[in-house]
Amino acid sequence: MLFCYRIKQFYWALTAKINRDDDSFIKSILNINELKLFSKLSIQEQKHSVKVAYDVQSICNDKFDKVNINLLLKAALLHDIGKIYKELNILDKSILVLGDRFSKGKLKKFSNNTKIKVYYEHAKLGKELLEKIENNSRLLYLVENHHDEKINDDLELDILRHCDKNN
Repeated sequence: MLFCYRIKQFYWALTAKINRDDDSFIKSILNINELKLFSKLSIQEQKHSVKVAYDVQSICNDKFDKVNINLLLKAALLHDIGKIYKELNILDKSILVLGDRFSKGKLKKFSNNTKIKVYYEHAKLGKELLEKIENNSRLLYLVENHHDEKINDDLELDILRHCDKNN
């Protein structure tokens, strides 16, 4: 099942496009400085982030009234912003995902390689990037911790992680 999902992700990356509705959606959420950073992401990463944000919006509109939806939408769009340090093309990302899976995380030892570092540390790198333009500590927290499975009992972080995994 995971293999089929990875094939689907590969296809999504190959066919990724930001359409007018996506563009309007992005501009309704991000400020000018955030938009400048967001535009540095590859189209594949932009589309992934938009899909995560659409899922966040759907979940929050349907089920939750105890979350800050505007904050979560912004976090969804910016959660992978640390990937602007080094673009991971489709092949790079595929190799890293498979390498991580088969090495059970041991690939992380080679983080002196920029692509491997960005793959594993993009959340921390993203937080550091956003700190230069953003002072919302909750947004910074969500971006930095969107892959940290050890953190429990945080509804907003759980929603962001769930939507990220599904896209």
